[in-house]
Amino acid sequence: MRNVLALACSFALALPLAAQDEPPRSSSEGEAQQETPAPSPGQIVDASSQDEWVVIDPEDLLVMTLAPPDRGPGQASAEGNTREVVIQLMPAPFSQGWVSNIRTLARAGWYDGISVNRVQDNYVVQWGDPNYDNPEAEGEAKPLPEGLKVMGEEEYSANGRILSQLTVSNLVAKERLEPGADWIAPDVSEVGDEYSDLVGFQRGWPVASGLSNNSAQTWPIHCYGMVGVGRGYSPDTGSGAELYTVIGHAPRHLDRNIALVGRIIAGMEHLSSLPRGKGALGFYAADEIDKRTPIVSIRVASALPDAQVPRFEYLSTESESFAKYAEARANRRDPFFIQPAGGADICNIPVPIRPVAATE
Repeated sequence: MRNVLALACSFALALPLAAQDEPPRSSSEGEAQQETPAPSPGQIVDASSQDEWVVIDPEDLLVMTLAPPDRGPGQASAEGNTREVVIQLMPAPFSQGWVSNIRTLARAGWYDGISVNRVQDNYVVQWGDPNYDNPEAEGEAKPLPEGLKVMGEEEYSANGRILSQLTVSNLVAKERLEPGADWIAPDVSEVGDEYSDLVGFQRGWPVASGLSNNSAQTWPIHCYGMVGVGRGYSPDTGSGAELYTVIGHAPRHLDRNIALVGRIIAGMEHLSSLPRGKGALGFYAADEIDKRTPIVSIRVASALPDAQVPRFEYLSTESESFAKYAEARANRRDPFFIQPAGGADICNIPVPIRPVAATE
């Protein structure tokens, strides 16, 4: 079992040598240095340059509108605002069959009128047709649109592996990986954890990698806010009609067992604060039907009128600022902290995402 302490070391490798091993200072220099607090992760992000940020394509965003609390669909909430949740869809090479289905379902209006049917504390919020695979179902399931893809379980992972060239060379030398095997270039240096050989970031997403019979595989990770596809028993892999998001401690045992298709980037509070279900697995029981939250609509953002399109960007995980931010998350030195932790779980290094100001 690997020690997460090594994670901090790996991120430190991404920093300039001068930041790792500075020469001794005189006492006056040391005193001056101590008077300047180390920046917090948030301050590092705030100081990043604009060219280190990547704009998210509206085609990769979903806007889910929930019915306001205690009011009918389409009416304003008590605060005067509807409840909107923005989901960023997973990029290639991960889960693209399911992502394609989700866009098809959204464009067909299939999600309109479904509901949140399951809220399990410290685990997941799940939404879909209340008459599909629901212990309390009373009617017929909503027919799915034609043309949906069917995926195999092997598609929970992508071919290739996040490795630095040095790591590839070492594995070849140890005859663990055949020379010339496919691998995905890293964004930052990575190490493993209890669930995988390596963890790191790929195009702004937390991912893990491992070997299986000399086959290199990479897969997305079940961190807080990630969105996955509900399914039945194997070989069912789900279509994308039933979705869930993680609202508790990262259930990493689900990695490679369920398709991950995206993450919540805005409006998470509207889902994480919903009443918990008392039925099996957190489904709302027969006497809790009124707790189901109706979903007014789910739309691909690119299909919305321009004024309604949400615009977001993320800090590139290949950038110098992200490397500094990740190291700071693993070793907090800003004034509140007494002891740097010496490491951080991959899910405790959330990729910074921010709204983009509208342009005239």
